[in-house]
Amino acid sequence: MIKVSEEAKTKISALMTEGGFNPEADYVRVGVKSGGCSGLSYELNFDKSQVDGDKIFEDNDVKIVVDKRSVLYLAGTILEYSGGLNGKGFVFNNPNAQRTCGCGESFSL
Repeated sequence: MIKVSEEAKTKISALMTEGGFNPEADYVRVGVKSGGCSGLSYELNFDKSQVDGDKIFEDNDVKIVVDKRSVLYLAGTILEYSGGLNGKGFVFNNPNAQRTCGCGESFSL
């Protein structure tokens, strides 16, 4: 469902530990909400629990939880982390996005 690059895994683990989360037991919550300059934007948070209807995936030892509404938007997405000169942050490489904004934080289908 969602793939996690090695760089993203390393950064997620560090941020979770820093924030009081356990990378081996807790989740990365990924979702899509209305908004952004292209119509939809990504959400990424840490969570200790799941909610009814959530879908749970695991890739590269990262537990990912996605709400039922966001699953179709995120199918096949690769979560990467970029720390280069163009800015730091998580990058969603989403094959379903037909248009993205310049910052890469929003998209449309």
